[in-house]
Amino acid sequence: MRKTTASLRAFAIICALFIASGCSSISVDDYETFEPVLSPEEFFTGNLTAHGVVKDRGGKVIRMFNADITTNWSDGVGTLDEYFLFNDGDQQRRIWTLQPTGAGQYNGTAGDVRGQGKLTHAGNSIFLDYVLSVPFNDGAIDVRVDDRMYQVAPGILINESVMTKFGVRVGSILLVILREDALPLPAAYRVSGTVDESIAP
Repeated sequence: MRKTTASLRAFAIICALFIASGCSSISVDDYETFEPVLSPEEFFTGNLTAHGVVKDRGGKVIRMFNADITTNWSDGVGTLDEYFLFNDGDQQRRIWTLQPTGAGQYNGTAGDVRGQGKLTHAGNSIFLDYVLSVPFNDGAIDVRVDDRMYQVAPGILINESVMTKFGVRVGSILLVILREDALPLPAAYRVSGTVDESIAP
């Protein structure tokens, strides 16, 4: 009986942990101490490139793309001119305007974005939440995009976007954004010469 009670108690604790983790919300402030520090005005300056894949809701890669991004800032307002070329020959262009609204916060607008996106940044991370109008059949549908970016080395940004409709995941995008001056990496971010020989095969 005691063994059964203990097993039930352990099962209840595990269930509670799953529920808690499912309900918890990840905030950009969770990365406040992470480095290298990511500032939109410093990272998105000059010419950049992006390279990534589009996945369906099951995680299968359905498209690939490369992009050129031209950026500039004036009086604190940023403009990101993005030109995409997909592996199926499709070409797309999106021009973001980033308007500062407070410490670590911007409103983002673009031609195919409904209303204003909300951008926040802290530490090495940027979170951008917006509603995107996506071509579908002869019209378009609106999907919510949860866009999360992490600077893993100076000038190198990993970007993961999850798209949902009515709260259901419908697809995702995974890409890397590179500044022109990203390479060569600073010595502190190179693996060669820093590997612990004790873990070598």
